[in-house]
Order: sequence, then structure tokens, then C-alpha cells
Amino acid sequence: MSDQPCPVRLRTSLEGVPAYTPGKPAAPIEGVTSYKISSNENPYPPLPSVLDAVTTAAQAINRYPDMGVVMLSQALSDHLGVPVEQIATGTGSVAVLSQLVAITCEPGDEVIYAWRSFEAYPIVIALSGAQSVPVPLDADHRHDLEAMAAAITDRTRLVLVCTPNNPTGPAVREDELRAFIAKVPQDVLVVIDEAYLEFTTQDTVPDALALAAEHPNVAVLRTFSKAYGLAGLRVGYAVAHPTVATALRKAATPFGVTDLAQEAAIASLRAYDELEVRVKELVAERERVVAALREQGWEIPDAQGNFLWFPIGDDAVPFAQACQARGLMVRPFAGDGVRCTIAEPEANDRLIGSAAEWLATRPRP
Repeated sequence: MSDQPCPVRLRTSLEGVPAYTPGKPAAPIEGVTSYKISSNENPYPPLPSVLDAVTTAAQAINRYPDMGVVMLSQALSDHLGVPVEQIATGTGSVAVLSQLVAITCEPGDEVIYAWRSFEAYPIVIALSGAQSVPVPLDADHRHDLEAMAAAITDRTRLVLVCTPNNPTGPAVREDELRAFIAKVPQDVLVVIDEAYLEFTTQDTVPDALALAAEHPNVAVLRTFSKAYGLAGLRVGYAVAHPTVATALRKAATPFGVTDLAQEAAIASLRAYDELEVRVKELVAERERVVAALREQGWEIPDAQGNFLWFPIGDDAVPFAQACQARGLMVRPFAGDGVRCTIAEPEANDRLIGSAAEWLATRPRP
């Protein structure tokens, strides 16, 4: 059957949809512990209290989950200090992003975002039939918000601001984001994607929830996959004006957020103090690794997530291959650079050593 031609007529727009490239698992090397630092995963296992919540919820997996995700929505409302009607959940922030595009864009409408930024943006936009308007990052690998404002047209329906920016690392400042929002037409939705918010230490990081409270056309996108370490359970959420949040709930996959994910997220919110200790340890590791790499001569951009960025252009793939040969799986973006997750200290040390070895055989960047 696989050898037969398929007569099914598929959407022509699929031809322009780029494929998402996930981080590959670490290849085994005899006598060497391999590490995967290509997917921005949290290296810590779930907290015991979170595992207990998942184990209890698993005893009822013969039942459908709560379609309204009521308990988690209320827990988020309490945790964030926002009305529950402003909360909308989904199966990871990528799913909520897809819902945001679905509720704002007709075919041919435009979505503006910085580039390079989160790899899923152009995929989700293309699948919806909307048009991507990528705006190049500035020389410091940051959002060029002035250029993004200038790119807005009467076809623009959505603007995405990823802060800290994945994969390059820098976060936008409060003052520049406020100035940007003031330039955006009120009927255009601005989404502040804060998947890595918990790892930021920059004192000028925007108060996105305050901005959403002040501006009905601002929404905040967050996830439990990174700092909370629940990547395998797929749960994210948005905070938005009640009209937008209601539309997001309409666009959500029915029963998408499982009870296991809901209970784990609620338990994680309760254990936030314990999780914050882990986040601080990862931030300290990030600062250690960035300092060591800069000492070697690398020009590493400001790193505000749980990862760092090597802006090495055409050397991205060869550098990743050299790391792989040392038992270290990193994430290359061909022609742009390499993103490396901050992981176990041993993995981080392997990265520092791999980077030094690369410099010993290549011109200094």
C-alpha cells in the first residue's frame, strides 16, 4: 500500500509549512555518559509531591478529564492574582499559540514576530493560512521592536513577542515594550510569550500581567514545561481579556488537558518555593557557563532563559557535530547558530570543554 500513489487532495498551503525539528536524543558513546541539551528541558525530576498527584490522578484515566480545566484555572487565578475568566489553558503553550492564531486570523491575514525566534511560530501561522511577517533581530540578537511596529499593516492581526527570546536568549525591556504596545492598533492582539520567564534576572523585565490588565489587546502566554519541569505532560495557559480568553477556550481541543497534567500543574504551583530553588540553581549554572565561554573568547548574547546561544552562522552544524562526537547533543540552527540548554553540571562542563576544543582548531569567533 505504501508504494501506491495517494490521490487525496491536500491543502496546497502545506507545501510552505516548515517542519519542526525537535531536539534529538543523545547518541550513546561507549565509555562516555551522553547528554541531551538540545530541547531546553528541565534536568530535575518531578518533585515527590507532584509525582504523588500524578499517581493519584492516574487511577482514574478510564474517565475523561475535566474539559473546563476548572481546578487549574482557579489555582492559576489565585497564584497570579487575576480573574479566573481571564485564564485559558491548552496542551502546552504551543497549542495555546495555535488557538491564538485561530481566533485572530483569517486566511491571508498577517502575523508579525521577530526572527530568529521560536521555531513553531511560522509553522502554526502557515497551517492557519495566515502570512508570516518575520522581522530580523538587531545586532545584539534582541527584538527590534521599532522595526516590528513599522511592519504593521491593515492586514496585521497578531504580533508575537518572545521574551526571553528562544533561541537567542535576550529579554525585552519594560520601557521599550510599553512604547511598542502604544504604537500597535488596538484591534491587533499583542502576545507576550513568556515560556522562560522564571529564569530571567534582568531588573528591566516587563510586568506582562500588568500590561495585559492595562491593555485589552495584550495577552500573556506561559507554560509548565520549562521551570516547572512538566514538559512531558503538555500544559500551558494564556492570560487575556475575558473576550479573548473565552474565544481561546472555544478553540481548544476538547478534553486536551488531561487530569494528570492538571493535577501535576496544581501540585507544582503549591510547591513553587521548592521549584524556585531549582530555578535559582539553574540560573547560577547558566551564569557560570556563560562566564566560562566568554572567558574563552566566545561572544555569547545576554542569556535570560535556561539556555544560551552561540551565534556562529555557518559553523552551527559543524560545531553541533563536534559536540555530538563528545557525547553532547546540542540544537543547531543551520546558518544562524547553536542553542544549548543549561542542564546537569556534568553536561555543562562537557559543553565548556567542547567549546574550548572547538576554538583550539578554529579561528576565534
